[in-house]
Amino acid sequence: MGDLFQPWHLVVLGVVAFLVFGAKRLPELGKGLGEGLKGFKEGIKGVTDPTPAPPMQQQSLTPPPAAPAPPPVAPVEPQR
Repeated sequence: MGDLFQPWHLVVLGVVAFLVFGAKRLPELGKGLGEGLKGFKEGIKGVTDPTPAPPMQQQSLTPPPAAPAPPPVAPVEPQR
């Protein structure tokens, strides 16, 4: 089974492809095959990789503004 892709086998395969598809169609077929493989790899990568976490918001070096102090409350006197 290791003798499947000998250099002569690849040459014969190339000649057969040239005879079947012709010189004009071979570059188109190669380009289509390359784009298909690229899309397949991107699709597989999207399935296997977890979704990235959303980016952290940039933190400033200045502290946040302090909340305003509540108004003073007057003591309530009991009614008689």
